Parts: sequence; C-alpha cells; structure tokens
Amino acid sequence: MDTFSKRKYIIAGIMLGIAAIFVLRLFTIQITNKTYKQFATRNVLRKVITFPARGLIYDRNNELMVYNKAAYDLLVVPREVKPFDTLSLCNIVQLDKKDLIDALNKAKQFSRYKPSIVAGQISPDIYAPLQEKLYKYPGFFVQSRTLREYPSKSAAQVLGFVGEVNQSLIEKDNYYRSGDYIGVTGLEKAYENELRGIKGVNNYMVDVHNRIKGKYNDGISDTTAVLGQNLLTGLHAEVQAYAELLMTNKRGAIVAIEPATGEILVMVSAPSYDPNLLVGRQRSVNYGLLVSDSINKPMWNRAVIGTFPPGSTFKLVNALVALEEHAITPFDRFSCSGKGSSPIKCTHSHVSPIAMREAIRESCNSYFWNLFRSLISHSPTSAEGFEVWRSHVMKFGFGQKVGTELSSEVKGNIPEVAYYDKYFGQKKWTSMTIRSLSIGQGELLITPIQLANMAATIANRGYYITPHLVKAIQDTNRVYRELKYEKKLTGIDAEYYNIVIEGMQAVIEETRLSQSIRMDSVIICGKTGTVQNPHGADHSAFVAFAPKNNPKIAIAVFIQNAGFGATYAAPIAGLIMEKFLTDSISPKRKEIEQRMIETDLMNVIQVNK
Repeated sequence: MDTFSKRKYIIAGIMLGIAAIFVLRLFTIQITNKTYKQFATRNVLRKVITFPARGLIYDRNNELMVYNKAAYDLLVVPREVKPFDTLSLCNIVQLDKKDLIDALNKAKQFSRYKPSIVAGQISPDIYAPLQEKLYKYPGFFVQSRTLREYPSKSAAQVLGFVGEVNQSLIEKDNYYRSGDYIGVTGLEKAYENELRGIKGVNNYMVDVHNRIKGKYNDGISDTTAVLGQNLLTGLHAEVQAYAELLMTNKRGAIVAIEPATGEILVMVSAPSYDPNLLVGRQRSVNYGLLVSDSINKPMWNRAVIGTFPPGSTFKLVNALVALEEHAITPFDRFSCSGKGSSPIKCTHSHVSPIAMREAIRESCNSYFWNLFRSLISHSPTSAEGFEVWRSHVMKFGFGQKVGTELSSEVKGNIPEVAYYDKYFGQKKWTSMTIRSLSIGQGELLITPIQLANMAATIANRGYYITPHLVKAIQDTNRVYRELKYEKKLTGIDAEYYNIVIEGMQAVIEETRLSQSIRMDSVIICGKTGTVQNPHGADHSAFVAFAPKNNPKIAIAVFIQNAGFGATYAAPIAGLIMEKFLTDSISPKRKEIEQRMIETDLMNVIQVNK
C-alpha cells in the first residue's frame, strides 16, 4: 500500500473518532444528563424556601414565654414580572403604591433573576385573598414563615427580638439570605444557632399563569426544614410578671438568682415595653419610637448594662475581705463618735462603739471606714493593701462580666492601682484618699446582676455558679440537654460568712424592716443601700436571700432616685421573695403591695428623706 493510501485511512480514522466523540457527548447531554433539562425548564421552575419554625422558649415550669404564629412573605422575581394592576395588588396586601414601587426597584437592583421580598409578615387574613388572585401577578409568589408571639408583655429585654438580617451578617454566614430573620438581642441573639433550625427547599413547576402545577422531578431534590431547638430557662414567668408590675412607673432593675444552680429566676429592667410591638408589619415604626425614647430607654436592659455605685450593700464584701485577711476580728469595735467618726460620719443613731454584727445592722459608715483603713494598712504599703483588697473583690464577680448569655452585659468598674497612681501620683495616696470605697461609693461601678450574684455568693457561703438564663436545650430528638456551668470560689473561708449573715438577719428582724419584709415562716437575710447621687435624688438598693439555710432565692433590687434602700427597694424585694417562696402575698402585706405598685418615681428630682 502506497503512502497516499495509508494517509487516507489515518485521516478517515481520525474523522470517525471525532464523530464518535461528538455523538457520545450529544447522547450524554440530551439523554443521561438532566442539568440542561433544568436550564431549559428554569423559566417554569420555582425554588421555594421552607422556613423552619423557630424554637420555643419556656420558663422553669414549662410555661411558654415565646411561641410562633403563621405569617407569609410576598416575593418577586423581577425578570418574570409583566404589566399588572398595581393598585389592586396594593389593596390586597395593604401596601402603599410608593412602597410597592420602591420594593420592586430595590429587587431589580439586587437581582433580576433571584427572588426578593416585596411585602413581609403578611397575616393569614391577608394571605387568603392574595393566594386566590396571585395568578394575575406574574413574577410574584408567596412563601410561608413564622413570627414570634408573646403570651405575656414581660421579660422583653431578656427574651430579645427577631429582625431582618443585614448585609454584613449575610456575608459572614452563608445560611442567611436577604429577607431572612435573625435574633437581634437577648436570648434570641444568644441562642440564634439553636433557635433558627435548618431551612428546607421545595422545587415546583409553575405554568405561564404563575400557578403551581406540582412538584418538580417528583420532589427528589427537595429538602425538609428542621425545626429550631427549644430553650428551657430558669425564669419564673409568673414572678417575672409580678416583679415588673411592682416596677410600674419606676426606673431600675431587679435580678433574682437561685443560689444552688445560678439560674436566673427574675430579670427586670424598667421601664420596659411590650415585646409584641416588635412583631409584624408595624415593627419598624415601633422600633423607631422605642429607640428614640432617650429619656426612658426602654430597649436598655439595665440589669446588665446599668452601672452604679453599690452603696452600703457593698459593706458586706468589705467585711468578708477584712476577716479573711485577719485585719480585724468579728469582735473588734470601732467608735461612731469623736475621732473615730471622722472623716466619714455615721448617718444613724445607735450605741457606740460597735462590732461587726451590729455595724451591719446599723449600716455604720464610721465602722466600715475604720475596717477599710485597717485592711489597707495591713500590708506594707497602701498600694499593696489595695491590690489585696481588689483581688478578693474581683473573685465575687465584680469588675468583669459574670457570664450571662446576654452580649450586652458590661463589666462595671473596680479601679486599679494604676488609676490612683496616675490621678494622685505614686505613693501619694492612702486609705484616706480612697475612703469612699469603704461604703460602696467612689469609683465603684456595679451592675444589678453583679449585685444579685454577690447575694447568691454570700448565701452559698463562699461560691457562686455562673449566673445564666437557659438551663437546658432541646436537641433534634426533642430531648432536653442540661447545660453545665462553672462553680467559682471566692477564696474566703466559709466560717467568716456566718457573722456577716447574722448581721444581715439582724437587718431584717431588728430594724423597721421587720414590719415590711419579715415573713413568719422564713428567715430572710438582707442589706439596704442608699446610693449617693450627685445628679439628683439618691438611689434605693437592697440585697437579700432566703431562707437563711438552704436558700432558694437571692435578690438585688436597684431603683433610681428612690431614696433610702428601706423605702422602696427593700419592700419590693420582700414581696418578690414572698411571691416566689409561697406563691402568694399575705393579706397583711397587701397594703404595701398596692403602695409599691402605685408609687410613681419617674419624675422625681429629690426624695424626702
């Protein structure tokens, strides 16, 4: 065979090989591969996201605090839109024409091929007539979702609210798409990953009239939404609502903790708001009104954000630190008159000199100033003595976040040596310079949650469990998983708590507080505080726990501009403890209850002391 013939067969073979490749490829594309079929049917294929029901939130007694209700979003794919009666659609969905046009323009800017929300959070009453006439509006479709519902108006700042996700969050987490909702504050934010669940996708075939004709590919490519996980909190919903009632027309915070577990029983911030205001299509308007209220600041959670000097309630910590450092004994007496009363004078009339138990009962400023001076001078230098004091104080959870799940929690302030060195100069300050710390004033800034944690620590005789709102999370098998929290020791010997607790019991049983707080069957231990306020009326503070042995509740009440701690903070704390421990209020205390509810302290400039 000549060379020409060989080349002819080689070329023919190559051509046949190429032809075979093309045939095989065409067969693959047209017969076995469904990808291009999907491209061909894309104009009649609709992917609809199915949003899982968000997890529920319960109180400690399995009472619902947050649940879900049905709602719907109207979406649009801009490229599929054809001329339609805008006014008619606006009337159905109760939307202004300008808002509809703005939403359509925004959708086009986002993507002409991807769906965007035109009208969100449509109620079932609106959805029914909309669904009947949706075929008139090509490019528009509806997807279902759930909204939060609150059976009570309480615990708004604790539970938090859900809002539309912003672009920065979308870029951080590919779970979210434009128009999705996310926990913005409170527990909704802290447990977003557990509460949100997992979205599903349904693929539908639609006809030229925008009507669903059935599942695409028999639903093989669909995915099922997974419900969000439920939260079981330590809150007592009934007592929470009662505490908020007592704080009507007042500014301040209340925190109650179960000492043995660290579970937060009550967390009140006043003034508050109805959480249902931030649900539904009026949410944006209501949110703007709440945020712009710069006087009442209802969106603030004062329990974890508000910082104030603790006043005389802090004397309990100073006493414990002084005992642990052997700077004094429980039987050492200090005078409340003459040189012993200077530079901080006592505001009460009582026998002098006195020892620790009576000093706590009388809240004697002179005694605690002398105690503090003894403690600081117990070290070689004032700075070293202060460092010893500060180290002990920090172990009570002050000057740091105590660990609640709420991201808004602040640290407060326990000043450092460097602060005084900078302000007064190194070695130029002594216990006299910082004497205000001895009575809970000066540079101290404490949050109500820290104050309640202090009460729980004393109730436990030297330790606390990290305060927390959620005690268990329900997993995908609907079984509750108990959460574990850290036990933290103060390092102060348990025996020193006894004398302090005896003094706290005397505060309740041997002063005028016995008329407003004392319970017949329960021993209560507490301490009042009147917090000096250079900007107006003093603040009213009170800490307590009960019963004395095997305590079930530790509480801190802080009311702004309410004067003496015994006037308002203490009676309110007493009522809350009684409600929690006995599930009722005794008839003899109904008059106090009514007075606490009716008292308006919102516009107080000065309290009559």
